[in-house]
Order: sequence, then structure tokens, then C-alpha cells
Amino acid sequence: MSGIVDAKVEKYISSLDGKQDSVRRQMEEIARGNGFPIVGPQVGRLLSILARSVNARRILELGSGYGYSALWFARGMQEGGSIDCTDLSTENRDLALRFFREAGIEKFVTFHVGDALEVARAQTGPFDVVFNDIDKPDYPRSIPVALQLLRVGGLFITDNVLWSGKVADQRKADQDTAAIRQFNQMVCSRDDLETAILPLRDGVAVCQKVR
Repeated sequence: MSGIVDAKVEKYISSLDGKQDSVRRQMEEIARGNGFPIVGPQVGRLLSILARSVNARRILELGSGYGYSALWFARGMQEGGSIDCTDLSTENRDLALRFFREAGIEKFVTFHVGDALEVARAQTGPFDVVFNDIDKPDYPRSIPVALQLLRVGGLFITDNVLWSGKVADQRKADQDTAAIRQFNQMVCSRDDLETAILPLRDGVAVCQKVR
């Protein structure tokens, strides 16, 4: 629970989730067992819908963990599309590739081990979707990198933008919270973005590049 949505409402929404395959179940069990942060099924389904809504064929993830969000993106991506994943951990990459093989999507995914922003700077756009879930102090720096690679009409999607509600508490001034506040202010004030912040789980910013 993030503390943003009422616990009863969160439980109710979760109770409606009846479509669960074995790969997704395994990935969610690892997250619960190890305390590993994943976007969860509610945000995952949103990612799939958003990818489908812009007919996404090229998706770049800045921070992929062991591939949970990529699994959802693959379900909304156009046939013949591709996903570039990034993570600092070879262990996460190997685990992700195992799940991708089991899910039958490994041929669509390239998994880069290294700093996400450095990997992104080496890519050639345009991408239809850039998903951002890197270390929170780097959130502000992700904006110009993502927008340079994103096509007009494409989506820049960022997780954890409400940070358990701490962004709304001015007494919270830690590095992560301050960086997320700065990020939110930046994406909401840019003329080339149309931004909505959704209070789903830990908060999701959906930005469309409009010019």
C-alpha cells in the first residue's frame, strides 16, 4: 500500500484483477518475497493500455528491474515492435530474460546493463514511449534525455511521482522527495508537454510530447 489511495479502495480494485498468468504471478511473488519494488498490476495494465493507445512500436525503459513493466508493455505494443530495457544489475537482466523466454517475448527485447541515462544517450530515436523508473535523485535529469528520444505524440511515463504522499508534505526535504517535486514541477510547466499525474499506487505521471 502506498498510503495515497484509501486501503479499502485499493483492496477493492485489486480484487477485480482476475487475469493472472503464471509468468506474472512468479514475478509478483519475487517482489513480495524480496521487497523488490515493481509497478504492480494496476499500473502495469495502465502501461499496456497507454502503449496500445499510441500504437507503440518502440519503447525505452529507464530502469527495468527484472522486467515486470516490460512484460506489460509487450502486451500493448504493436506487432513487430521492440523494447529496450536498462538496469545496473546483471542478475536482474538474467532473471528478466528468463521470464521473457517463458512469456515468449524475448525476441522483442534488448536488455542493456548499465546506467539508464548513459544507455539512453547512446540510443537513436524516435521512440513512441519512454518509461522512467530510475533512482529518484536522477528524475530531473531524465527529462531532456527522454524528450530528445521521444516522437511528437509519444508518451513519457514516470512511476513513483507521489512518493507515498511525501511530495505534498513540505516538512519532507530528503533528496529523493525534493528531486521528485522538482521533476513534477518541470514536466507540468513545459510548453512541449501535456502532463497528468494519476494517484494510482505511488503516483504515475503521463506526459505527452505535443511539439
